[in-house]
Amino acid sequence: MKTPDMVFPLGVEPRFADSAHQTALELAETVAARLKDRLRIAERASLAVSGGSTPIPFFQALSCKDLEWGRVDVVLADERWVDETDADSNTRLVNANLLQNNAAVARYFSLKQKGETPEEGLEYVRTALAHLTLPLDVLILGMGDDGHTASLFPDAPELAQAMAPESQEAVVATTPPSQAQRRITLTYALLCGAGFTALHLKGGDKLDTLKRAMKHPDDLLSMPVRGFLKPGLQIFWSP
Repeated sequence: MKTPDMVFPLGVEPRFADSAHQTALELAETVAARLKDRLRIAERASLAVSGGSTPIPFFQALSCKDLEWGRVDVVLADERWVDETDADSNTRLVNANLLQNNAAVARYFSLKQKGETPEEGLEYVRTALAHLTLPLDVLILGMGDDGHTASLFPDAPELAQAMAPESQEAVVATTPPSQAQRRITLTYALLCGAGFTALHLKGGDKLDTLKRAMKHPDDLLSMPVRGFLKPGLQIFWSP
């Protein structure tokens, strides 16, 4: 399809399609190729994904790809601090749509661990992630209309800590007042080190948000997605 009239940052590649189905297939093909390439030279590869309804067709398409899934680590970029059986659980979404078919044998790292709150569970999460293959090989992000990505929300009191570029922490608990649940997120420092990053978007409102984000690219705390609008990013969008 014709790319909307937008000027993207240098090195950012828009990959726009006519339908969400087409975008899901193209993204699945791209991610599978990246993982296969990595597995040719490394013992294991890692994939970080995001929740929500937009990635469901992508998850389903990717789960059928023929690659050595037993050598792939899967982790969420962020998670709500709810039980894994809760309808709002991103882990539940991943289990039902991605860790199926060929991908059922992938090694999954859950961000939801013991503890009544994410703060109480932080040490358990750090322990659970100890064997995650890092740096991340492939990262798939979404974006909210406020410019958040993962659980890096502009109104989260912990945002500066979570966005610190030199942070040695893998995860941070976040408590954005705009959200119903407490959350845990991979940090910006860990996320931005991924070998390949894609932004998976759907709808005209997301293009409007992107336009706003690109106007002031250095103000990361107002719209954290700006931290990922850099060379190498691919934006997969459909109406």
